[in-house]
Amino acid sequence: MRAWVLDRPSWIEERPLALRDLPVPEPGEGDVRLRVLSCAICRTDLHTVEGEIELPKLPLTPGHQVVGVVDKLGPGVTYLREGTLVGVPWLSSADGTCHFCEIDRENLCENGRFTGLHVDGGYAEYMLARALFVYPLPQGCDPLHAAPLLCAGVIGYRALKLAQVPRAGKLGLYGFGSSAHITLQVARHLGAEGYVITRGEAGQEHARKLGAVWAGGPDATPPVKLDSIIIFAAAGELVPAALRHLQKGGIVTCAGIHMSDIPQFPYEILWGERMLRSVANSTRADVREMLELAAGMKLNPDITVLDFEHLNEHLLALKQGKFIGTGVVQIAN
Repeated sequence: MRAWVLDRPSWIEERPLALRDLPVPEPGEGDVRLRVLSCAICRTDLHTVEGEIELPKLPLTPGHQVVGVVDKLGPGVTYLREGTLVGVPWLSSADGTCHFCEIDRENLCENGRFTGLHVDGGYAEYMLARALFVYPLPQGCDPLHAAPLLCAGVIGYRALKLAQVPRAGKLGLYGFGSSAHITLQVARHLGAEGYVITRGEAGQEHARKLGAVWAGGPDATPPVKLDSIIIFAAAGELVPAALRHLQKGGIVTCAGIHMSDIPQFPYEILWGERMLRSVANSTRADVREMLELAAGMKLNPDITVLDFEHLNEHLLALKQGKFIGTGVVQIAN
């Protein structure tokens, strides 16, 4: 099989990923093997390839927004069948026994493992996944449009829950890439108004097209105080700016796995029972809820279909902000 492999992290401009021929993996106890159809690209892939996230495994195949067909069952797998269309998200497994798992917060599992980080991910023609952490998708589901839901959609959904935006509330979104453009649609479906702060007229126009009440650049001031804000951009300097636009009692949620340092800010912009929190991974319940919600509202992310042969170039384009919506690598039909 062909798979993209990272031997050592490096700036994406140096094309650190290599396309190699590797043996097709065999599933072990509790595993399934997938024939991969699509894998959406994500900023986390970029942070992984460039070494901004500590890498527990090398060499490594990245990719964690995967749609594929169950190709082979490992020993002990009984509830899935070969030929089932499934999705694979960021959380690859949790131990089920640590303190966090016992209180239904497996996203914080002490021994959690993640797709495309601890185990090889979806930028390959075949991959292995733990059967208990894959998700059957509806019949007739488009693998290309489903892929972004498995991280961009799920993380945005969890961020939305943690932001606790009130019904008919005013939600601010900083950055308008893959996750934010899905989150805006979900938030509007749930009754919130969207206000988007993002660089570039193209991103602002995209936000307006998807129903944002207002969109402006980082130096602009939203026309109203916001009840909740989600920061998708990995820029720590946005946190004080967001707090200044936040209504008393509101929440700023940082949705990224990586962010530059947050600068010092005066207590007065946090005072008034404002809250600052982060999102860390997602639970299986989050994934199931998001997929059910997406099906119910007939959510189709805006995507750009990408070929399998130029992954380095696609991640470079992501770094340069060239995508509107989500880039999705088509690996098989």
